[in-house]
Amino acid sequence: MRPEGRPESTAKPPTARLFFALWPEPELAASLAAHATDIAARYHARPMRQDTIHLTLHFLGDVAETALPQLVEVGASVRAAPFVLGIDRLAVWQHNHLLWAGCQETPAALPELVGKLRSALLAAGGPVGDVGRPFVPHLTLVRKLPAMADAFALPQIDATRWPCSRFVLVRSRLSALGPDYQTIAEFPLVP
Repeated sequence: MRPEGRPESTAKPPTARLFFALWPEPELAASLAAHATDIAARYHARPMRQDTIHLTLHFLGDVAETALPQLVEVGASVRAAPFVLGIDRLAVWQHNHLLWAGCQETPAALPELVGKLRSALLAAGGPVGDVGRPFVPHLTLVRKLPAMADAFALPQIDATRWPCSRFVLVRSRLSALGPDYQTIAEFPLVP
């Protein structure tokens, strides 16, 4: 009990839904959004908005807002070289009704970045999210694809080079209209 005779508050502190990600430049995002819109129209699904297309490096989930400064410090501590991703394939995850874009060959620098980020999170002793989850690099383009017995024929996409020179810490707010993302901090990729 508090001195005034009132019980202590059991209210949870405010939280933020957070993740670290690579964010494509507007030209690449526009190209991917065009594919998303076309495919979503054909299958009566929901395309991702251009401003929401990204590649998640590590999902933290709901984290106390008081941990934000520590997470910014963690991101700033990560040293990883810039690299180029070749976005050259579309694929479907039937189990969760997603169409995504990715790369046939993942450059070694991408999983190295993820490993360094996860190690820095663990070393900092703060929120770490699901560090045991396998990393599968992808950019979600379409949600709520209908269930199909056979995978449908996906269009080919032109291979696009994506120079990755920074990553970001992002706050996600979910609504009936889809997610809204706010960049909390940006971190350059430097060896």
